[in-house]
Amino acid sequence: MLSLSHPHPASTGPRHRKPLATTHHRRRRCAFTIAALILPGGGGTPRGSPPNGGKLILPGSSGGGGGGGRGGGLLPRTPPPTAPAQLYQPFHPPISPLPTNFRNLDLTERLAVLRDRMGRWYEYAPLVSSLFREGFTPASIEEATGMSGVEQNRLIVASQVRDSLISDDFPEDLLHHFDSYGGPDLLYELRFLNARQRLKAAKHAIARNLEAKGVRELARAMKDFPQRRGDEGWDAFDRHSAGDCLAYARFRLSREAIAKENRIPVLERSLDVVETESARARVELELERAIKKAAGEEVEEPEEDVNARPAVPVVRLMYGEISEASIVLLLPVVKETDGVEAVDLAPRRSKTDADLGIVEVDKGWVRWAVLPGWAPVMAVADEAVVIELADGRVLPWRSADKERVLVVASRKRKEVVDEGIYVLEKGGKLVVERGNKLLEEGISQAAAEVVTVVRPPKDEQDIISGEEWD
Repeated sequence: MLSLSHPHPASTGPRHRKPLATTHHRRRRCAFTIAALILPGGGGTPRGSPPNGGKLILPGSSGGGGGGGRGGGLLPRTPPPTAPAQLYQPFHPPISPLPTNFRNLDLTERLAVLRDRMGRWYEYAPLVSSLFREGFTPASIEEATGMSGVEQNRLIVASQVRDSLISDDFPEDLLHHFDSYGGPDLLYELRFLNARQRLKAAKHAIARNLEAKGVRELARAMKDFPQRRGDEGWDAFDRHSAGDCLAYARFRLSREAIAKENRIPVLERSLDVVETESARARVELELERAIKKAAGEEVEEPEEDVNARPAVPVVRLMYGEISEASIVLLLPVVKETDGVEAVDLAPRRSKTDADLGIVEVDKGWVRWAVLPGWAPVMAVADEAVVIELADGRVLPWRSADKERVLVVASRKRKEVVDEGIYVLEKGGKLVVERGNKLLEEGISQAAAEVVTVVRPPKDEQDIISGEEWD
């Protein structure tokens, strides 16, 4: 039982001890003097003094000074020590991103450094970020230092790009090439490249002594090159070579020239930067053909590249594209190992209620695919079937990755023509072949004609992994 009370104020008159004390008076006297919490089973204590010197007594423990058991059931005044791994760790502020020589400067001194551009640009560039964290805006920094918002952004981005170049693969003496005041303009153009591409682009820019405009052209060429996979002449160039990427960009640009004679100077510029022998041979061949055409000579057109991308669309799904589509299609799926008989047996759509989204087919089926209502697929939805291929590299053109793909085909069009892509059975498996190759083999009928090829979603479509970014 908890008994808490406060003693009355001491009286001014003398205190007289009463010879007799009743039980009621003894209880009141204990209430006046004991300031401890007594739990049941704690045992008796001397009258007028706190039990066990004012310590807390646990239930079932002895109230005597030498109580039994470990610790006598008494709670210690301080908690027991914990394991070293559980010790309290005080807050440590993060390491300052500022260079050592700028960490002890106050606000006025930091603004003076930016205003007078004291030091190398990559040393005082972090001061701009520190001012942003303290509540400054680009306009207020410009007012205080005369540094425009464009220059502020260029300094911050260029310093981050410069930090990403610091590695064993990039010599330190090359890094000093960007120490001049024009360094931010050069490094700023490399911001869209990953760390590996930045190294190659920076080395190429130093070797060719490129200006900001040339570095911009190089960075865009390297960024665009992986996305041109399958285009004519692409496989002759090396994606790991900065010069080849730039040469291929100019190679493609030459094909866009309206006048034949305008192609020659662009191809000559491509030949100046090419690095690998295969790419050089391809550019020289194109240059030779361009010179003959400009002179009015007849040029024999090269044979069609069997690895060139076909006319059918190859689509990569995006995350959430199906859920956000206003119209979706439910199509039967056939595995490549099921054979041509499964293609014929797959159900066909017999009735559709567009208002309520009801689709009626002529038979039951186990595997279905849900695709957005793309126009080419909608046009053949009644006779459409989906063939699932375990490896997209078996398609008759160059494929980027080993991945599963869905081939949407129409069973209404089976007659083979030269420009088409078709599904047929070979060796007990469903394969995809070009129409011109089938006609050469004497095959005039196929199981279905390919309408489109669907690839699975992917985080990065430019062959750049997340950890490669700075």
